[in-house]
Amino acid sequence: MTRAEQLFEQMAARLLGRPNVSQGTGFGSNPGLRVGGKVFAMLNRGALVVKLPKERVDQLVASGAGSRFDPRRDGRLMKEWVTVPAGRGREWGTLADEALTFVASAAAKARRR
Repeated sequence: MTRAEQLFEQMAARLLGRPNVSQGTGFGSNPGLRVGGKVFAMLNRGALVVKLPKERVDQLVASGAGSRFDPRRDGRLMKEWVTVPAGRGREWGTLADEALTFVASAAAKARRR
């Protein structure tokens, strides 16, 4: 098991105790975490990928903490997804918490419509 896989498993174990959080796949067959059925975090090519507000993704990219997620590897970057390498694993838990809050909030708003 790689360091990234260990980090992801530890993070997942902590988050799975939260309401409506489940484990499954992210995009494709990547290990992922969902809240209310919506993906908020996944492991992709040894890095954590999380969904955050565009402004937060912009901050993380500008600071060098992460890069925009390019799921197809064709240059079409996703505005609300950031990839954070395992070398920054100490930040994964905080970022996953932010992603969980963001996605859960968006899902709650969608249900109210």
